[in-house]
Amino acid sequence: MSGGGTPPSGRRRPARLRVPARLRRTRRAVVAEGLRPVDPADRFRFGDLLGEATADIGSRPGRLVTTIVGTVLGIAALIATIGFAQTAAGQIARQFDRTAATQLVVTPSTADTRGGTTVAAGTLPWDSVARLERLAGVESAALLTEVPLPEAVITAVPVNDPSQPPTAAPPVYAASADLLDTVGGRLATGRFLDAGHDARADRVVVLGARAAERLGVLRVDTQPSIFIDGIAYAVLGVVDSFDVRAELLNAVLVPTGTARADLGLRAPGDARARIAIGAGPQLRTQAALALAPDEPDSLEVSAPDGRSELGRDVQADVNGVFVILSVIVLLAGGVGITNVTMLSVMERVGEIGLRRAIGATRRQIAGQFVAESVVIGLLGGLIGATLGVFAVIGISVVRDWTPVIDPWIAVGGALLGAVLGLVAGGLPARRAAAIEPVDALRGGT
Repeated sequence: MSGGGTPPSGRRRPARLRVPARLRRTRRAVVAEGLRPVDPADRFRFGDLLGEATADIGSRPGRLVTTIVGTVLGIAALIATIGFAQTAAGQIARQFDRTAATQLVVTPSTADTRGGTTVAAGTLPWDSVARLERLAGVESAALLTEVPLPEAVITAVPVNDPSQPPTAAPPVYAASADLLDTVGGRLATGRFLDAGHDARADRVVVLGARAAERLGVLRVDTQPSIFIDGIAYAVLGVVDSFDVRAELLNAVLVPTGTARADLGLRAPGDARARIAIGAGPQLRTQAALALAPDEPDSLEVSAPDGRSELGRDVQADVNGVFVILSVIVLLAGGVGITNVTMLSVMERVGEIGLRRAIGATRRQIAGQFVAESVVIGLLGGLIGATLGVFAVIGISVVRDWTPVIDPWIAVGGALLGAVLGLVAGGLPARRAAAIEPVDALRGGT
């Protein structure tokens, strides 16, 4: 046998496991007191805690329903409020995009004279439409100018009857061919002006719906005419709506070339363009350079900044009102969970005392009631978030809207229910943990 530590069988001793010093001291203390350490399989784990909590919840379904009603209503109201705000903001933004967000207007700059009057400091070129349509982002363009005719008499009959009381003549506007597409106009009957009428200075007009009603022109298939200072102009059509410049429904529209030849129009009033969404910031600079490259400051360009500002403002306003109401309902739900959990503690004093007597710690008792409250709150949050999402989708389908809701909002609603249950269960759990076994078993609280 050698002097080493090798066993006679020639096999090596198995390596000894190193136990941390803290555990060795704890084990020695337990053995010294004559107690056997608790086997890990016999310890109260998280799964056991969850099982205890859910078992008691499921044993009282009626109470469970009344407990989660407040949480369900609060979470559903909160999710529906945010969803409706996002959906409404999207709808308003789309309406905004169809009108103001797609309109660019160029007008001459103005200056004040010593006499206090305002005069134009620049002029638009007559070929403004062609110049604007060459810019990227411009879909259509048109000229629109109000023609000052203070003494003009506009009638639908060639004879002026002195016995009739004088009436104010409808305003006259000079328009180019693409005005209808640019401002979103729709014809009730007939047709609109075209480039040929403008180039030939034809004596034709298009009437707004209210101007046609005042002049008594109800149809154009009989080729009616109106008279401007005794000169006949054939009526081509009647427009019944404009998305922009609704005042044109009261006006008489003549070709720009006709206004220059017959009505003394000296310069265009403004140039309008229908632009692509989001092109406003770049076109604000490019339009002035395209129309007045030598003096871009002589023109004023009005263009939208973007599409999201209005939607965000509307969503913030709606959220600010309804979220407060949702929070109030949530607080009511939290009070309901607190009351029911407190009642459960009072009913189960004997059970709590028995569990404390057989070894349950204060932490385990408190954890059980906190777990019950969290499960109740989470269940209410899940149901409420589901109802809120379905409410937004259902009403959007009925109203033919596009539902807009962030999925993280629904997830957050469910988690908010769990947080509400956690907060609401704190006080009952503390009271349950404070119950002494002897007092509980004697029937005290």
